[in-house]
Amino acid sequence: MPSIPTFRHAALVSLFLSSSFATDAGFAKLTLPPETPAVLDKIYSFDIAGAVEAAKRMEQGRPDHPLGYLLEAEALWWRIWCASADFKYGMTDARHRAKYAADQHYFELAAKASSLAEARNKQHETAEMQFYAGMADAATARLFALRGENRNAARAGVRAREHFIRAKTLDASLADADMGLGLYNYYVDTLSTMARVLRFFMGIPGGSKQEGVRLLEQAIADGVLTSNLARFYLALNLHRHDQQYEKALAIIGPLAEKYPANPLFQLARGDLYAKLGRKERALACYRAAGALVVPDTECQTRVRELVRVSIEALGISSTSDNQ
Repeated sequence: MPSIPTFRHAALVSLFLSSSFATDAGFAKLTLPPETPAVLDKIYSFDIAGAVEAAKRMEQGRPDHPLGYLLEAEALWWRIWCASADFKYGMTDARHRAKYAADQHYFELAAKASSLAEARNKQHETAEMQFYAGMADAATARLFALRGENRNAARAGVRAREHFIRAKTLDASLADADMGLGLYNYYVDTLSTMARVLRFFMGIPGGSKQEGVRLLEQAIADGVLTSNLARFYLALNLHRHDQQYEKALAIIGPLAEKYPANPLFQLARGDLYAKLGRKERALACYRAAGALVVPDTECQTRVRELVRVSIEALGISSTSDNQ
């Protein structure tokens, strides 16, 4: 697959919310409001409007806590990702978005979460609030990156990295911070030559893909808020950059099973089956995505177009099992 000569991937140190709760001993856990799992389930089940309303209720009930604002931004991000996605190089991915006035609300949510986390850190610094501050900067970075604002995205990504490192300094066992650090390491190490030169002149720290994979796997195993998103992005990265289709399939599978109403998980799984030559299984995933009723009209339209072009790319019409 052609490399992308920008900081887009380096800046996507992001998407940190999941509903898988770790139970292994030895890792610190974030203290979450009790309604958090329900909001997350709405996000990953692709009930975007329901998730936004639930997040707003959390904001109203806890106006000085950053998590509600981050959850609302996360819900909006999935709508943005879906609307921006296209099918190229045999996979669905969000590659570019124009600048829209509606994006301002998303940026405001991230800024609000950042200011609340920073205010709490000034009163009493904690690993948890440093983590939330990192999430807020990462949320800003990913939208700048998708809009092609690469310098802004890189700066926000570096700020996010600094917060995650500080969180780990305060509590080395905080596995959720591994999500952000893992993505940063992975993406920075996959930059093109031109982007590496720009990175050098901007003073952006380097990274290691191998370390990035290790940290993402740690977040999958032990993250409280980050396990599912670590799965999603590690699967996409192994597909996009490393062509490790079988491993990526094993990673994305649990998400498609747990959240069958999420068309993006079905599409990602189908793309991997297609790369592995299991065309009938790919077709089943694509058809499952196309059969879903997505409440968001714009996203529904986009999903159906993605399903159409994905099936066309298979080049089959039979129903024999190629597995």
